[in-house]
Amino acid sequence: MLIRFLLRIAAMFWLGLTAYAQAEKVDERILLTFIPNVQFAPFYVGIESGYFADAGFNVSLEHLQEPEVLDLVAVGQANYGIVSGEQVILARSRGRDVVYVFEWFQQYPVGLVHNRALDLSDLDDLRRMTIGIPGRFGASYSGLTTLLGSAGLSEDDINLREIGFNAPEVFCLGAVDAAIVYVNNEPLQIQHLASKGDCGAVSAVDVVTVSSQVDLVSNGLIVSGAYLEDAPDAVERMTRSLGDALRTAINNPAYAYLASLKHVDSLPADESLVSALEAAADGQVEFLASDPDRDAIAKSRQQLEADLTERFDGAMLTQFRVLLNTIELWDAEYLGYSDLASWKAMRDTLESLGYLENEAGDLRDAFTNQFIAGRDE
Repeated sequence: MLIRFLLRIAAMFWLGLTAYAQAEKVDERILLTFIPNVQFAPFYVGIESGYFADAGFNVSLEHLQEPEVLDLVAVGQANYGIVSGEQVILARSRGRDVVYVFEWFQQYPVGLVHNRALDLSDLDDLRRMTIGIPGRFGASYSGLTTLLGSAGLSEDDINLREIGFNAPEVFCLGAVDAAIVYVNNEPLQIQHLASKGDCGAVSAVDVVTVSSQVDLVSNGLIVSGAYLEDAPDAVERMTRSLGDALRTAINNPAYAYLASLKHVDSLPADESLVSALEAAADGQVEFLASDPDRDAIAKSRQQLEADLTERFDGAMLTQFRVLLNTIELWDAEYLGYSDLASWKAMRDTLESLGYLENEAGDLRDAFTNQFIAGRDE
């Protein structure tokens, strides 16, 4: 069945070939952060399905620290990188001419996990609670600051405890009342512990996401201002191919997981799981041929998770569920689009933290939507 699926993919590409596909491919690095992970599935799909190749690129992926990604792109040693919107604002305030050209995460990936028995419908109830956080840095700290600010609170109103990236363990020991986490994976880990009875009195958890309170610009693709001016055609082809790969990952998560297996050694790859995902990927192609809307596609993802849950244990499905949760952060009608309001909200957060020593300039120069199909600037 996977063979038939791949043949269909190949047929679609053949029908859509452009002149660039006939030309010699240009080697391009895309600089990512963190480590190889299923959360980078769109980039693996872009490589394995030929989206990047058909756009004229021979893409390789490198994983670095975020400041390294910014520096290498800003000085022209790499053309493309993935960083957070907050880092773009900070970089531009320090004279780094980088431009954000495609918003990959449409929702900010940070939130506050807490015992479901704890009613946090009114965030003012966070007063005097002990909140765990990896540290006073990065997306976690920006997210917490924004979350508190949306409720008229500040750090002085809570007991903030730096716990490193150990939220599941610390939370389940009862050392904190709630914790700032990445919403696509850490709540899953905590819920798994709670379901086994290994999380104290907690049997279920809920998450208050930052995006439910304030729209902050999140992770996306950057280029240097000089490269954008010199090679707008190449940037257009890269953003278009990334958008195609991202939509494929959203619409067919089974295939996205299978594409990730070649790039992420730690992913569960039991023969029975792979076989089930191959069948699901093949069936999804037929479903997508009926031109379903986004709501129907979202329901198909839910049904796939339910079907797999009946056949496989939680441990084997954890990474697939991380992918499904992350897809919810990517999905949007117009992939890649970011708006000025989300940039202003992020700038306000950075100013409240005292991170902007210099003016960041006109935020409209920090990003562009010129390569996003269907949306005006």
